[in-house]
Amino acid sequence: MTSTASNVSESGVYTILGAGGIIAKELTSVLLENGKQVRLVSRKAQAVDGAGVMAADITDPLQTRRAISGSSVVFLVVGLTYNHKVWQEAWPKIIQNVIHACSEGGIPLIFFDNVYMYGLVDGKMTEDTPFNPRSKKGEVRALIAGKIMDRVKEGRLTATIARAADFYGPGADTTGILNMMVIDKLAKGQTANWLGNDHVTHSYTYTPDAGKALYMLASDPSAYNQVWHLPTKNPAPNGKEYVEMVAAALHTKPKYMKLGSFMIKLAGFFNTTIAELHEMMYQTTHPYIFDSTKFEKHFNFTPTSYEDGIAEIVKKIKA
Repeated sequence: MTSTASNVSESGVYTILGAGGIIAKELTSVLLENGKQVRLVSRKAQAVDGAGVMAADITDPLQTRRAISGSSVVFLVVGLTYNHKVWQEAWPKIIQNVIHACSEGGIPLIFFDNVYMYGLVDGKMTEDTPFNPRSKKGEVRALIAGKIMDRVKEGRLTATIARAADFYGPGADTTGILNMMVIDKLAKGQTANWLGNDHVTHSYTYTPDAGKALYMLASDPSAYNQVWHLPTKNPAPNGKEYVEMVAAALHTKPKYMKLGSFMIKLAGFFNTTIAELHEMMYQTTHPYIFDSTKFEKHFNFTPTSYEDGIAEIVKKIKA
């Protein structure tokens, strides 16, 4: 198999497609801390001290090629609107354009992925868990992950798929479910919400750990052309324990309300984003155990504990 991982150099350009989201922000910080030249690409590029910016629509092949040109490594961390119709329309175009541009330029690709393609898993989710999507969004994720690894197997692309569990962290206030439904609400003196069963364990990936891990994967040629689960602490608490942990950090009462499938479906009539959560409820009614042993052993990495992660978020809220 042809490998182009050696294209990653100390003086190369590290391009982030999908700049602006929390994962891109964490990754940008790590890259800049390590003295890397960073190019941030999004539809509406916003300036970040120390990094270059470029506006591009990567559903367009020419704009994608221009955005990637001259890169030593490309990180694809795009977060599309949480709508399965948008995903079905845009993701195949994005993946095709990025794969083609990276293949054409011999540029390694790091794709930030989720676990939707696994479906309902009995036990731990590992890198070897077979695809068994039970949602429209899961079907899309299975399709695009398959396209990447098929091109890798053909020897035409050097790529890494880096999967995370649901994530939480400082600044993840618009995309982190734990942030939005528990931490932010309790911090405002409101009653927290918990989706589904509050007595089953649920893994969460800490966003600063994810940013560090993406950089580590890009910097290790031996890690290419594989799937990796990003470092995530195990064992994870259940919903009741998360609420109690957050409340203790905020010195408040652990008040929360459970939101079941019926309530989500009902609320979905008035809010399309909430409606999109309904097909993913299986993730909240059964144990959700994300295993990152492979990464932890290879990189000798200890994931941040939930207590420490929540403490950092609370510190930022109070700052």
